[in-house]
Amino acid sequence: MPDSRRSIPLRPTAPALSEREQSILRLVVQRFVQTAAPVGSRVISEEDEIVLSSASIRNTMSRLAALGYLGHPHTSAGRVPTELGYRFYVDSLMNVAGLTPGDEAILRQSLDALYGDIEALTRTSSRLLGQLSQLLGVVLTPKLATGTLDRIDVVPLSSSRVMFVLEVRGGLVRTIIAEADAEIRRSDLPRLETLLNESLAGISLGEIRKTGAARLDDLLGDPSTPDPAGLVRLVVREADTLFREPPNRRAQVGSPHHLVAQPEFQDPEVVRGLIRMVEDGEAVVHLLEADPVEPGDEDASAIVLIGRELTTDLTGDAIAAPDYAVVTAPYRVGDTIGRVGVIGPTRMDYGRAVALVERVASLLSRSAA
Repeated sequence: MPDSRRSIPLRPTAPALSEREQSILRLVVQRFVQTAAPVGSRVISEEDEIVLSSASIRNTMSRLAALGYLGHPHTSAGRVPTELGYRFYVDSLMNVAGLTPGDEAILRQSLDALYGDIEALTRTSSRLLGQLSQLLGVVLTPKLATGTLDRIDVVPLSSSRVMFVLEVRGGLVRTIIAEADAEIRRSDLPRLETLLNESLAGISLGEIRKTGAARLDDLLGDPSTPDPAGLVRLVVREADTLFREPPNRRAQVGSPHHLVAQPEFQDPEVVRGLIRMVEDGEAVVHLLEADPVEPGDEDASAIVLIGRELTTDLTGDAIAAPDYAVVTAPYRVGDTIGRVGVIGPTRMDYGRAVALVERVASLLSRSAA
């Protein structure tokens, strides 16, 4: 039985379906995914598991269309799944098979070789997801702001410029260059680093943004604190910048050429819209995080969002583009959570996409640790 955690709940108004209707809908979705051509009753009648007449199949497909599960693009054509049809298929009819031994070997060998290198892992994972799914593979590096500060180092760059190096639990690093108020004495930095780490290490970056000033208040008022360049004051003043999420976060996007090869992307305007979306990293981040991961739910199964369930306009108001779907799952690096996903047309092989995304998320959680 399909795992209900794999997708958002069915719309409450979705009409119930009989076993016959479910069987026909499942076959229509599967055949349409394979061929990208509208599916007629004669095609369904050729399936081995179907023992109904073409007339009975036609009647069932007509009822599915009347209920909103199938569409009828042309008068003389067969039927195609609607968003509601895909939604019901993913929630109630889809089976997620394991990956082939070949796929498993490609993923394990490629990712195991990059153990601990989060940048290389995310870049390679997005490429492999696109290659194996024939969709757009995307991996988001974890949200740094949710991570716990392991330590902060202060590196002098000149007599008045320093670089703060924030090491976050799990191996993530953030660097910020700032201008001090006075000349920096290198001999003061080791003691200053110790004091900063005693006050801030072990706390999430998000919490430091909120409470850092209060935590450093004692240092500001202590005349014995070696801070002739005002570096503690600088940390307090720049806390919102130092401990926030980097503005250029965080998407590693694979090549779009797999997706462009799909029949839905024959229109040059649609392709241009796709390219614009790929170039807009924030739009991609928003798509993969359209369904938030709750604390303690970091090992959840993949989430499937289809068509209007997505809240981002991928291609711009002026472009008539096909509907998209996103399959995404979380992975863990230390205390932080990243996301793995694929983006493609609603006519995608959801079962395979879910299997790939969940496996890559699992391997990333292990290899990035």
